[in-house]
Amino acid sequence: MRMSDWNPDLYARFTDLRLRPALDLLMQVPTLPDGDVIDLGCGNGPVGPALRSRFPDRRIIGVDTSPAMLEKAEATGAYDALQEGDIATWRPETAPALIFSNAALHWLPDHEALLPRLAGLLADCGMLAVQVPHQNPAVSHRSWHDLVALHFPGRFDPATAPGIPDAATTFDILSGIGAAQMWETEYFQLLPPAEAAHPVRLFTASTYARPVLDVLEPEEQAELLKHYDRAMDKAYPRRPDGSVLFPFRRLFYTVTPEN
Repeated sequence: MRMSDWNPDLYARFTDLRLRPALDLLMQVPTLPDGDVIDLGCGNGPVGPALRSRFPDRRIIGVDTSPAMLEKAEATGAYDALQEGDIATWRPETAPALIFSNAALHWLPDHEALLPRLAGLLADCGMLAVQVPHQNPAVSHRSWHDLVALHFPGRFDPATAPGIPDAATTFDILSGIGAAQMWETEYFQLLPPAEAAHPVRLFTASTYARPVLDVLEPEEQAELLKHYDRAMDKAYPRRPDGSVLFPFRRLFYTVTPEN
């Protein structure tokens, strides 16, 4: 089953919170060799302006599967080119100096093959720099699977959910490629109050929950959302003003292939 296209407006609701990890990753990118900068899985383009500011004399190319997201990315004016393409099969026209991927690779399987393939596309001394959510074990994410299994058994296949290998496996993959660094950060995100939904639901529904919601009919979606809101009220109590302090883990890594 093909998932529905991304909703750029819903995704952009938390642009500042989603951008912070990308900026932290960008700080770890050193001086690069000649070549383009690829924003792989660029989405609606939030990282484009930061890449343009850091690399003003480079060609900045955004790649994404979503036409709706690419349309929004084009409006940023940060990219020299935008390409609709699947990360699993994408190949650049020339070897890039940097492949930068912010919150995208967890949507793809088989990282044992994916990461070496992407690193193999780089120019000599180029870098693959990646940030992915590491939140699947948390109640915010686990509850989507638990609740759909309880209320709509057999409808959702957990294998279709985004995810990543464990940290040790990821590091072993990277160390087989070249000089690697890996770290994890837990961000305490203050989510603003919302009347119609628990703030954590608004944060997760546009990303992690998409495969779950896509298998349900509209009235079933509405039922599941009510169950999820109740679960989040217990797991992440609202503050007096209705906001929620939401801890969110992210995994970062960089690798420069050995020649």
